Amino acid sequence: MIKIVIADDHPIIREGIQRIVEGENDLQIVGEAEDGYEILELLEQEKPDILVLDITMPGKSGLEILKEINERYPDLPVLILSVHSEERFAVRALKAGAYGYLTKSSISEDLIKAIRKIATENRKYITSEVAEQLASQVDLNQETSRHEKLSDREFQVLCMIASGKTVTEIAEEFSLSPQTIHTYRTRIKEKMNLGSNVEMTRYAIEHNLIE
Repeated sequence: MIKIVIADDHPIIREGIQRIVEGENDLQIVGEAEDGYEILELLEQEKPDILVLDITMPGKSGLEILKEINERYPDLPVLILSVHSEERFAVRALKAGAYGYLTKSSISEDLIKAIRKIATENRKYITSEVAEQLASQVDLNQETSRHEKLSDREFQVLCMIASGKTVTEIAEEFSLSPQTIHTYRTRIKEKMNLGSNVEMTRYAIEHNLIE
């Protein structure tokens, strides 16, 4: 029996995963969590075979949680399930130690397949879309994009600003103060040599960072 823990702050998504999994005789959900703190508390009690983790979480982001889990539980494979397209986070997630990256739009098609491959074969699950992103990363002729200089949190803030969200909205989504988001925005401008939100948005559009 493959034991699964789900970490997603949206009850509807957790319920959707449950419905997909409950029809499989070899899979069992043994715990659920809504944020990073709940995940770490749960993992102290449960020892699942795989963790299905969302990227956009309140407080600590999914990528931050992923790195912490890899340090604490190096033998626990993590499958990222995100609303964001592969262009935005797949390569970052794999570099951070994820065993696979799925978008929530493909959840019904690939989730069971990915869980079984990762948990039973201890192999990464790479979709064709993610493989394409990985290939572009190793293209030696391709100039390194400026957004690759950003930390995971700075990259998330860049994408959200470019999507039209205000500092207050971003702060609420991450459970952080507006001043902290202002600090992230300042760092983004300095690292990427961008002068305004308009320039950030233009850059994000040119590099397909906005859905």
